[in-house]
Amino acid sequence: MLQEQIKTGIKESMMAKDTVKLETFRGISAAFTNELVAKGRKPQDILTDEEGLGVITRLAKQRKDSIEQFAKGGREDLVKEEEAQLKILEVFLPKMMDKDEVEKIVKAKKDELGIIDATKKGMLMSAVMKDLKGKADGTVVKEAVDGLF
Repeated sequence: MLQEQIKTGIKESMMAKDTVKLETFRGISAAFTNELVAKGRKPQDILTDEEGLGVITRLAKQRKDSIEQFAKGGREDLVKEEEAQLKILEVFLPKMMDKDEVEKIVKAKKDELGIIDATKKGMLMSAVMKDLKGKADGTVVKEAVDGLF
């Protein structure tokens, strides 16, 4: 179970004195607890693996946003720290589809729905994101949809 893997990771990183891993695993654990409380459950309850992946996906997106902002601000020290944490988070995430695969699916969905003009772009985007939830990055899907019109 994902939550058990995180607890084990905390223990192992403490023993190895790996501060980056420890900080990342503790952050994941705290996010899991916050998610449980937000859903009206007890903090000691266990999230399903699907719920856990949702939390980790959100944390990874936050890291990507932070990396972008720190890079704009010229804070390379913080960029490196966030990138190190992102690498650890990505270990738990399923592999995302590449741009070519996403483009094929978007074209097929466009034909399936019979969309011929840009006014229905939002409907196409929504349908594709529903199909590819957790399998493709939203920005890649958006680029593929925009590329068709």
